[in-house]
Amino acid sequence: MHKRWQEVAFTLLWSALGAAAAPAPASVHASAVHRTARDANARSIVAPIGLGVPLSAAQLAPYAITIFPDGRNLPPGQGSVAQGAPLFQLHCAGCHGATGIEGPAARLAGSDGFVGWNDPLRVLRIMKHPLLVQSVGARWPYATTIFDYVRRAMPYHAPKSLQDDEVYAITAHLLHRMGVVQAGAVMNATTLPQVIMPARGHSVSAWPNSP
Repeated sequence: MHKRWQEVAFTLLWSALGAAAAPAPASVHASAVHRTARDANARSIVAPIGLGVPLSAAQLAPYAITIFPDGRNLPPGQGSVAQGAPLFQLHCAGCHGATGIEGPAARLAGSDGFVGWNDPLRVLRIMKHPLLVQSVGARWPYATTIFDYVRRAMPYHAPKSLQDDEVYAITAHLLHRMGVVQAGAVMNATTLPQVIMPARGHSVSAWPNSP
């Protein structure tokens, strides 16, 4: 009886091994090939998530306001040093001081250093706020990006509230306070990129190969 069960077990094992070694039917092989191709094709196609909607050019326009160092994307309009003086007093002097050096916000004009002959309290402010050791006019490499920053972020309590002509005028006034343009200067999309800032030669672009 025991021998009989051994024979049955051996027969079943041999049958199983034979079935595993036998080639798969053509229908099974075709199904596997189809499934592999289907999976590969699915991986090659990125299915849409279904979130959000495409934005129109008009919707993107308010955010496409970057002004590049070479002046690309500067808007139409213009403003003079004389026009910028009262605008500076209205929108900027409350934080930067009447002449742009009194603070308490960042010093806009003047030379680098701890001591300024026309600013006797400068050293005290620098001790409290070390970043004030440099002025915007002394470390900013491009006049065009001053326009960008003023239009994008100023005045502090109401950013993007200034019209382009006002930004040109304030930029012209700042450049005059920095000593890089004359009192009669007018800034626009043509003249602003021509202004050479004192720090341009001391600055290195993080993206030297960018257009």
